[in-house]
Amino acid sequence: MIVTRFAPSPNGYLHLGHALSAMTGFRAARPDGRFLLRIEDIDTARARPEFEKAIFEDLAWLGLTWRVPVRRQSEHVADYEAALARLESMGLTYPCFCTRKDIAAEIARSPAAPHGPEGALYPGICRHLSDGERRRRIEAGEKFAIRLDVARAVAMTGPLGWSDRLRGQVAADPASLGDVVLARKDIPTSYHLAVTVDDALQGVTLVTRGEDLFHATHIHRLLQELLQLPVPDYWHHRLIRDAGGMRLAKSKGAPALRDLRAAGMTTAEARALVD
Repeated sequence: MIVTRFAPSPNGYLHLGHALSAMTGFRAARPDGRFLLRIEDIDTARARPEFEKAIFEDLAWLGLTWRVPVRRQSEHVADYEAALARLESMGLTYPCFCTRKDIAAEIARSPAAPHGPEGALYPGICRHLSDGERRRRIEAGEKFAIRLDVARAVAMTGPLGWSDRLRGQVAADPASLGDVVLARKDIPTSYHLAVTVDDALQGVTLVTRGEDLFHATHIHRLLQELLQLPVPDYWHHRLIRDAGGMRLAKSKGAPALRDLRAAGMTTAEARALVD
């Protein structure tokens, strides 16, 4: 049985790009699978109740239904803490005290700084700090994030891959994203860790999401192996772009579904735009 999910963050109103993602998952689960809705609200500083309410309204307007209960990440922090503790016990994490300014300065100083598909990678400034130095800085109250030591993790797992509906068999390359952040002092998890844990706990068998998240799957596949979680199939679907070729985004002011609805767009017209 196919189990899919749509997992928006309630930090803005949904647009047509979200409609495409939701409908891709919904249709993939038809006729006898399960379509789940997950609210990724772990960033409580940006999540808003009005945006979550609007998500339900917009999906209902599109004619979508989902299994209940709805999983909210903010209600399952213990699941992410347990996964992080397991990785820490394996010696695969380390505290990183670098600010964005520190990282940018280090990259600027090194013409050979590593780069990945999404730009410059974290240059490993804190990877080799001694245990004593780490304890001293933590006890001094310095802010820090927890990073995954990807090289050490890959050495532990060996070669990995996944099955993608559009690209076939894909060889995972977690090193292409560098030592990603798994948690911060103020946010107890990251996108990478939370969605990997969530998908496993919810029994998701097919992850449907935009092609802009394709590269994240390299890290998710690594985390699945380290945490001994089941491996779903993936479908990284196309993106909807504006007239300038840029993908629709909340941060770029993409027209919200609620505004299109208020302007007279029908459900049938909205669904036709994302077919």
